[in-house]
Amino acid sequence: QVQLVESGGGLVQPGGSLRLSCTASGFRLGDFAIGWFRRAPGKERERVSCINSSDGSTDYADSVKGRFTVSRDHAKNTVYLQMNSLKPEDMGTYYCTAHWRCGGNHRLSPWGEGTQVTFSS
Repeated sequence: QVQLVESGGGLVQPGGSLRLSCTASGFRLGDFAIGWFRRAPGKERERVSCINSSDGSTDYADSVKGRFTVSRDHAKNTVYLQMNSLKPEDMGTYYCTAHWRCGGNHRLSPWGEGTQVTFSS
């Protein structure tokens, strides 16, 4: 029911930065926990980060801790994933998802098209 749209992906050099955006029409993202997932070609989808709606707490996969930051802009009804010091292993398609809380397995939004992060050598 909650339709989310990811954007902001693109071509980046190793060590560079990108900011991904997650938006929705007809829903307030502040009412939901928003998770970020990614999937590289030939690999399983993995959880990257999540931000709760209740207290704004966040969590990150060990592989991105210290490099990625998830945040909200309530006025713009947008959730961001700031990605710094990017590595080739960060390449893949990134998706955002809605939940009642981080750590809950019930996904309220369908998988969207995602936004793709690729690297130049």
